[in-house]
Amino acid sequence: MTQQPYVIDQMISAKQIAARVESLAEEIATAFADTEKLIVVGLMRGSFVFIADLVREIDLPIEVDFMEASSYGDTMESSREVRILKDLRGEIAGRDVLVVEDIVDTGFTLHHVKNLLLSRAPKRLEVCAMLDKPTRREVDIRATWTGFEIPDEFVVGYGIDFAQRNRNLPFIGKVRFT
Repeated sequence: MTQQPYVIDQMISAKQIAARVESLAEEIATAFADTEKLIVVGLMRGSFVFIADLVREIDLPIEVDFMEASSYGDTMESSREVRILKDLRGEIAGRDVLVVEDIVDTGFTLHHVKNLLLSRAPKRLEVCAMLDKPTRREVDIRATWTGFEIPDEFVVGYGIDFAQRNRNLPFIGKVRFT
């Protein structure tokens, strides 16, 4: 399958991302100041760069675990069918949990994952998303903390991909087909 040619226009610079990650980490550390240990759950694969930067900035005892959920595959549109491709290794019952997501779009994936994790009885569960597209929301869900609110554009970079490409860009850019 050949892919239509595209260019990437920078939307959010690496410098803007770094500054926002630092402030998010401060807000999260304050909110969870009384925790014995914060379980940070990264939703792979799009969140891996964000979670790595974020946990290095949070001044708390942290344990990191990952889930992989998908509703996109290699397309630009959500299928609205959420599949758990990799589940947590550890238990979260009675623990403080922070779910880290790359982007909240339709809300289906985050809604599904949040309900699944809440069914495991964490002490507290909050969500931090790097990006939010509120105009695309089809499910009533919001992250506790959001890095940037963006318009309805297809974006890549900073861990976010298009058909497994462009995750390694240090900025977030809008995909524009040529």
